[in-house]
Amino acid sequence: MPRKTVHVCSDCGAQEAKWHGQCPTCGAWNTLVEEVLPEASGGGASRLRAAGGARSRAERVAPRRLREVGAAPVTRLPTGIGELDRVLGGGLVPGSLTLLGGSPGIGKSTLTNMVLGHLAGAGHGTLYVSGEESAEQVRLRAERLVGGSVEAKGDTVVPLRPSSALEVPIVAETELEAVLDTLAAERPEVCVIDSVQTLRSADLSGAPGSVGQVREVAARVMELAKQQGTAVILVGHVTKDGALAGPRVLEHLVDCVLQFEGERERPYRELRALKNRFGSTNEAGLFEMRQGGLAEVLDASARFVSEATRAAGSAVLVTMEGSRPLLVEVQALVARSELEQPRRVVSGLDRNRLALVLAILARHGGVGTGGCDVFVNVVGGVRVDEPGCDLAVALAVASAARGEALGGGEEPLACFGELGLTGELRWVGHPERRLDETARHGLSAVIAPPDSDARARTARNLREALALALPGGGRGPRIAASRGTAKSGAEPAAEAAIGAV
Repeated sequence: MPRKTVHVCSDCGAQEAKWHGQCPTCGAWNTLVEEVLPEASGGGASRLRAAGGARSRAERVAPRRLREVGAAPVTRLPTGIGELDRVLGGGLVPGSLTLLGGSPGIGKSTLTNMVLGHLAGAGHGTLYVSGEESAEQVRLRAERLVGGSVEAKGDTVVPLRPSSALEVPIVAETELEAVLDTLAAERPEVCVIDSVQTLRSADLSGAPGSVGQVREVAARVMELAKQQGTAVILVGHVTKDGALAGPRVLEHLVDCVLQFEGERERPYRELRALKNRFGSTNEAGLFEMRQGGLAEVLDASARFVSEATRAAGSAVLVTMEGSRPLLVEVQALVARSELEQPRRVVSGLDRNRLALVLAILARHGGVGTGGCDVFVNVVGGVRVDEPGCDLAVALAVASAARGEALGGGEEPLACFGELGLTGELRWVGHPERRLDETARHGLSAVIAPPDSDARARTARNLREALALALPGGGRGPRIAASRGTAKSGAEPAAEAAIGAV
């Protein structure tokens, strides 16, 4: 018998028996979501509980001190993929719910197929629930993973081929009740549901992927997973803005939220933890997409440094990806704009962060880009979110505006540091580990904030950093203000407005 439902406004919480385009209470549009009403208990029992008094209620919720609470050790299931285990905190936790999101074609299904293949090969019970593809399509992908190439380059290693990928049980089903019955009967240790937006509960009339359906599906899957100790990986869709699709409560409901990022045209993929109840959210895993599947990238710094151009507009950023340092190249291009409103195009960085750095560079560094188009790119498709990238962006833009390579171009110049609004260079975390990484790859020219390390050339503010990075202390050719050729920066006015247009 279908369970009773009610339509609840997500803004004001008002309940309506029927769906309305506009909430009658608060007037918001398209906010009524269908939800399942809890089943009513027997009247006698309900009245008995209601009349039980404060004493019985206090006994049920009696608080305990934390030292009296027994914490059982968490037993994890290694997935066989080191980069994934790093992000998860050591492996999958039995009974946990993990939400894996990413753009279409980024490699979510490939990653989950490899995980189940490794676990099945280790003797663990697995189950793959496919709501988007047929069983035949999933088998074709598994055959590609099993027969893929395993050649390794110096700085990458392909994980052991999931030879048991073809032994993973699969169910191609979109009805939630059928999936739950299969989970209860098979009792796998790890289950992948691809994707949560394709399952549909018969108790709700909404279409698959609607807010009410996604919430109901996730809640009932979580209830069963906790009861029988099955680690479930929910593959989720993303919106056009890159955010996880579905209600926000879905992210609060699960134990771990993973974001698989990257550009389809580039080989590199980055796995980040946005939420992790069993580990840190500071870790990140780096993969490379190959014909035979995903490969773990063990030393991405070596490849990025070897590919650094050492030309004008190029700087090597020493960033932190979780607990490990990473060297990436930041490239900038400054060109006279033909538009009334110059363009600011950025890839791999926050666009608002670029606007802030350009303002600081113009005010406290004397490098104005007001009439120029500015393009900034983090090479390799890597995304950098930490504020320690400010100095690298500023130096790359200044180098591009001046037309001169940082440090004379003899070797890549590495740098890190956060810029304050008054132009000062601020300290960032783990300077010793960053400098250890530069030393390991033979980079001796490093500009860092004060009190970082004796191995780096320190600068107190942006002007000092520009004087250390650019030949002649920042004097030289600059972008022309008109359609003429580049002007000389020797005149006094140019010193106050380097690269002004």
